[in-house]
Amino acid sequence: MACLVSRTGRESQRYNNLGCRQVAGCIPYRYKNGSGGNTIDTELEVLVISSQKGQGLTFPKGGWELDESLEEAASRESLEEAGVRGNVECELGKWSFISKRYATYYEGYMFALLVKEQLDLWPEKNFRRRIWMTAAEAREVCQHGWMKEALDKLVERLTAPQQPREEDVPRCVNTNLFYA
Repeated sequence: MACLVSRTGRESQRYNNLGCRQVAGCIPYRYKNGSGGNTIDTELEVLVISSQKGQGLTFPKGGWELDESLEEAASRESLEEAGVRGNVECELGKWSFISKRYATYYEGYMFALLVKEQLDLWPEKNFRRRIWMTAAEAREVCQHGWMKEALDKLVERLTAPQQPREEDVPRCVNTNLFYA
């Protein structure tokens, strides 16, 4: 059973050494009809949510709190704001941006979240709409440029051929060598 109350307040929020509030979020995604994603353009869907205070659409994100890891914060925000659970996957990146609402700098981290469960009841159900759409549609409607960049990275990662794992790549002993 999911907790049906969102965390509130800023007393346990994380800030970086420059005083920027740190936030974490996810781009929830799935493949239509449970397919393996043969064609990303038609099979991949991402979940956008309405802004709590406006008409814009965005991906779930919110404050990273002192008692949780970055991945836990991203997962919690996806549950609270979008009512989805799943596997938090790769970090898509870190961005600095200015909050329009508070006119302050933020540091935002975004992750991919492969959705495994969509809840009928979730903490912010009465404040937000959620809509599944293609990545191209989401890119058009998302109101934040930095989130569009994260979406581009997600699509790039999902369409790129499998790369060898870091531990499988041979390493050079002398790191001062340059190759032409």
